[in-house]
Amino acid sequence: MCFSATASFVASGVLATIGVATLRHVREPRALLFASVPLLFAGHQFCEGLVWLAFDGELGRVALDHAVLLFMLYALGILPTLMPAAVALLEPPGWRRIAIVGLTMAGALVCAWDIAGLILFPIHAYVDHFSIAYRNAMTSNMVVSIFYILATCGALLLSSHNVVRTYGVVNVIGLTIVHLVKGYAFASVWCFYAAILSVMLYWQFHRRKIDVETPNSISAAHKPFLLTWLRGA
Repeated sequence: MCFSATASFVASGVLATIGVATLRHVREPRALLFASVPLLFAGHQFCEGLVWLAFDGELGRVALDHAVLLFMLYALGILPTLMPAAVALLEPPGWRRIAIVGLTMAGALVCAWDIAGLILFPIHAYVDHFSIAYRNAMTSNMVVSIFYILATCGALLLSSHNVVRTYGVVNVIGLTIVHLVKGYAFASVWCFYAAILSVMLYWQFHRRKIDVETPNSISAAHKPFLLTWLRGA
């Protein structure tokens, strides 16, 4: 994230708390991956906190390289597959699910390309205007970036669930603003923005507004929770 290691670790802690709270309200197995988004972003922000610590001289070069690789693996490799897959699992049968599955496959291709780039070419990370910029010769590709955005945001926008579409719209708005204002540190700033926005998912699961069988209806109160052991924590 922008600013410092402290900011990243605080964001990670808050997201982890919200992430666990979100999982406590999951009622269908198919909603589990989407409900895990805040918790996964918490781990992602923790990785960038380690990157900041390395830049501050509190961690060595090896730790920096590993933290940068972990951050980029999630941002460029896992996310373009995870997000459309999570949305596809929520979607009832129909043309929307077919289209989202297609975007998931496109995201998988982006994932394979980006992971290959992260393995074959060095990753350059540096601080620029209080943000961390990440550069890689193979992943910094306009065509790949377009497919990345289509997979991550397109799937959200195609969803039958109003909540998921809203999350997609605010992500597209944030993506556009970040590209215009902080394009040099896009991966860092937009991932932080998307992470903070994922907090809204807790509220929707808490209100039972994400129902797999009937989009945009409220889940039945008698429907059992999936992670009952978590609710007893």
